[in-house]
Amino acid sequence: MRCPLGRPCLTIVVYNGDMRASHKTVRQSIGLPRDTARKVRSLAKQRRLSANRIIVELVEKGIEAEKRKQKEFFELAERFRTATDPKDVARLGDDLGRMVFGD
Repeated sequence: MRCPLGRPCLTIVVYNGDMRASHKTVRQSIGLPRDTARKVRSLAKQRRLSANRIIVELVEKGIEAEKRKQKEFFELAERFRTATDPKDVARLGDDLGRMVFGD
């Protein structure tokens, strides 16, 4: 193989045995409602990604959101538990109720 200048090309391949995939993938089959699948394909097209990549990103964001929601709940529950002012107790209780049961 010759480089553009007519000289032999030299390629050095560096491989470190520690270079492993950080995450092993697991094949998982899911069924999506038609409207959801249409939205996924639309997002994939807009962002020039595969539908699979969009689904992975959406699932990861959903997991992060769920963790944040759980953390907020426990922080609010702790504030409710330690509150002594009756007005704060009532307000925090209402906030907890909205968090658990919705508006």
